[in-house]
Amino acid sequence: METASCSILHTLAFSSNTATATINNNHHLFLPPKTNPSFSSTFPRNFNFHGKPLQFNGFTAFSSPSSAQSQNPPQELAVLLEVDGVIMDAYRLGNRQAFNLAFQKLGLDCANWTEPVYSDLVRRSAGNEEKMLVLYFNRIGWPTSLPTSEKEPFVKSVLREKKNALEELMLKSLPLRPGVEDFIDDACNKGIPMIILIAYSRSGEKTARSIVEKLGDERLSKIKVVGNEEVEKSLYGQLVFGKGMSSSLDEQLAKEARKAASAEKQRIAEEVASLLKVSVNIDTSSSERLEKIVASLRAGAEIAEVPVYNCILVAGSKSGLAAAEQIGMPRVALRSSFTSRAEFPTANAIMDGFGGADLTISKLCQKRWS
Repeated sequence: METASCSILHTLAFSSNTATATINNNHHLFLPPKTNPSFSSTFPRNFNFHGKPLQFNGFTAFSSPSSAQSQNPPQELAVLLEVDGVIMDAYRLGNRQAFNLAFQKLGLDCANWTEPVYSDLVRRSAGNEEKMLVLYFNRIGWPTSLPTSEKEPFVKSVLREKKNALEELMLKSLPLRPGVEDFIDDACNKGIPMIILIAYSRSGEKTARSIVEKLGDERLSKIKVVGNEEVEKSLYGQLVFGKGMSSSLDEQLAKEARKAASAEKQRIAEEVASLLKVSVNIDTSSSERLEKIVASLRAGAEIAEVPVYNCILVAGSKSGLAAAEQIGMPRVALRSSFTSRAEFPTANAIMDGFGGADLTISKLCQKRWS
């Protein structure tokens, strides 16, 4: 894939544990602590800076006095975009409408989620849709004809109908986020690889792909879409998931350590539970999801043919930001209608949208967050 050259400020110097700067119209750029262990992973171990520091809008950059070319060395850059909340701001409007359509189709006339109800359920369940349904029906009452043993199949049937309704909404009525098409076009015109990640979309890969297809065939021909198949075929995916080749020793040890830690947590919880005469089950789905997101990000960087630390993730999810931080990938949080008041402590920068005073390719080329 063709790679781009941008003049990028490659590092920042910090005078305190945490620094905060402001970029245009009060968009906050959060810099990680100087002692943050993830900072060292952002750059190759043999990466050295030469020359004197220069102050630039509150940041410290390094330049070499040798030549004009070395003062602004060309750097590779790739941009990775999530779908949920980034390509389309559908999490509040689309998901809520889809649930209500599913309730109607299943004849659940008493069930209707207003925005306040939906927001409360998302907050209390951390976005887990199965938990949202359980919380809701525990509150208003389950269908009278539904045996207790059938609650789980009932929840899954609602989610199936919701998924079908959401896909139809995505295709027919919900628009892409304003400015996202111009943002992608600008990247392509500058020769910057543009990767769209659909493998870990909460909407499901099929629905996420349908959203991406709204960008149009011409635009799609210039970008790369990374789904589960692309992740599994990537070198990292083969190493981690064992598809086609065995994992490295470090990867095997890391996976075994995670399994052992989860098993130990479960054992301790069961011992405590036995004393209290209750049952417990440790949820490890969040760590498994994080592992999947990390694999997707590394696959995206591999497909872009750009090092992880030179890729920038534009994310609408905290899980995506957390995974990017884990591997040293710079990351920008893009607020949506649903996350307009959310805090993103792991983001290097927080923006409200695309274009103008918000996120543009020019800003990504001019600034480098680490």
